Amino acid sequence: MNRIGLTKRLAAASSIVVPAAAVLIWPSQLWLLAVFVLWLTLASVYWIWTERKAYETRIERSTEAIQQTAIRTLNHHRHDWMNDLQVIYGYIRMNKTDRTVQYVEQIRDRMLTESKIAKLGVPSLVLFIQSFRTLTHSLIIDWEIDGDLNMADLNVDGEACAKTIIEIINAYRFAVQPGMGDAARLGIQLSEIERKLLVTFSCEGQAGELDDWKLKCNEALEGSPLKLAENGLNSRYMRLQSQLGN
Repeated sequence: MNRIGLTKRLAAASSIVVPAAAVLIWPSQLWLLAVFVLWLTLASVYWIWTERKAYETRIERSTEAIQQTAIRTLNHHRHDWMNDLQVIYGYIRMNKTDRTVQYVEQIRDRMLTESKIAKLGVPSLVLFIQSFRTLTHSLIIDWEIDGDLNMADLNVDGEACAKTIIEIINAYRFAVQPGMGDAARLGIQLSEIERKLLVTFSCEGQAGELDDWKLKCNEALEGSPLKLAENGLNSRYMRLQSQLGN
């Protein structure tokens, strides 16, 4: 549809050549000048109208995609909560108090992590993290966030840092080989130490296509505020850092 709309706009713009040529050939004919002005006005109006319709269509599609992502994420969390309730109910029925307490503590730790994720301050990153489990079952991410880290409050381009983090996570996601036993685990630690934002990746599991992984990581780091804290790219362990301003 976008290509069709662009073709129509280009056709409308190209059609101006005909009256323009007529005006150049017969400059003394005022009615040709009037036709040219009218033609140009109508072509401009049509261009603006189709451009606005195309923009509205893009907004509608983006909104629909976000809504679908939110629905899938909510359904996934609801499924997790149902599983948690069933496990707790089973322990209670079997009178396994210690196991019940242990499982509830695991849920509490998970909720604390979810709360820290929600406070990261960059909506694109928060939404990506919360919806990641709906994208793949081959890679599980374990997040460790020091304190109440809010990237929006740091003296750094939080959106650019978030974009880099997302792109590197996707590089891992596409590098991990699906269907090879247990899911790979990617540990990610976010911290602020000595006026530096540190992002540490540590991966456990089988990864393939490392050349493609390195290519995607290099593309993600190009022009990013986050730089390699150590030399070289290593899929098993990689630390990025960004110096915070004063």
